[in-house]
Amino acid sequence: MAKKRLVIAIGHKDLGTNLPEQKAAVEKTSKVIADFIQEGWQTALVHSNAPQVGMIHTAMNEFSKLHNGYSHAPMSVCSAMSQGYIGYDLQNGLRCELVRRGIYKPVSTILTQVTVDPYDEAFYTPVKVIGRILNAEEAAEEESKGNHVTEIPGAGYRRIVSAPHPVAIVEIDAIRALLDADQVVIACGGGGIPVLEQGNRLKGASAVIEKDLASGLLAKEVDADVLLIITSVDQVTLNYGTPDETPISHMTVEEAEAYMKSGQFAAASMLPKVEASADFVSNGKGRKAIITSLAKAKDALLGRAGTVIS
Repeated sequence: MAKKRLVIAIGHKDLGTNLPEQKAAVEKTSKVIADFIQEGWQTALVHSNAPQVGMIHTAMNEFSKLHNGYSHAPMSVCSAMSQGYIGYDLQNGLRCELVRRGIYKPVSTILTQVTVDPYDEAFYTPVKVIGRILNAEEAAEEESKGNHVTEIPGAGYRRIVSAPHPVAIVEIDAIRALLDADQVVIACGGGGIPVLEQGNRLKGASAVIEKDLASGLLAKEVDADVLLIITSVDQVTLNYGTPDETPISHMTVEEAEAYMKSGQFAAASMLPKVEASADFVSNGKGRKAIITSLAKAKDALLGRAGTVIS
């Protein structure tokens, strides 16, 4: 009998924002993930990287300004670096927790590239803020390089990049092979390294990919039974932040699409989670997606908490 397969998307809240926070957060997060593995789920993990990739991008670029002979790091390289160091902490934290329970199962991080469409409209409307506050001179310098900046009222400027939709996962065969071997795999970190196909080459794109959308794509490609999106709230709600706020325990795909169309979910937070969930569920049989917090994850998988899309 085939094992149940689970893809878990972990938000930045459960990973920390700097090195000490990350180590502490990973230890806590690993306990919950280990519970699922102990219960027999074949598990793939996707993690956020928003604070980390911004930190790396800022550090590398500032260093290159201060020291001759060093170049700045493009976004694709920063994304790759963030996958490496978050994966390092996550795979070691999870391995430690599994061994403590007497479970000897390899945990591996796959440096993952995800192709994007060069004609994606997102490239014309960058929205993701990265890096430190810039002054007017620095902002003009960024624009002279062809980069985009946005003004932060009363503070200065910050660079912004596009968030195109993921098209295909380059290393999907390796990811499937690990899952088929009943190993734990960490992949598509931060949404994956965005790349453009140019002949037989892959060129890094100056962009970031929504990790929830990449998680949904991964879940489809490995034919997962469940997509579990971990976020900062216990449930999806309608009319968020208003006196009429209403939590939702269950949505059909049709209801989710109607809510998205009516503008119920914020583009920078809940919308990609619901979009990824609806797309995953509608492209297979017997699938379900769950959106909830880390604290409620185990109960949600049993149908006692969170928001289920099916």
